[in-house]
Amino acid sequence: MVKEKRFTVESPKTKGGMVQIITDTETGVQYILGMYPGMGSGMTVLVDKDGKPLINKDYY
Repeated sequence: MVKEKRFTVESPKTKGGMVQIITDTETGVQYILGMYPGMGSGMTVLVDKDGKPLINKDYY
């Protein structure tokens, strides 16, 4: 039995650093990860205009 990966990763093109959109395939919740050389990195949940977690409907 092949187990599906828990997270998918998309890497949109950016200047000066790397940004990834990570989607939890079980819940559909999306996170953003930013990494910038010499400055550090950070990760947070993406939210909609009401402050609720952004859900990717393809995985929910």
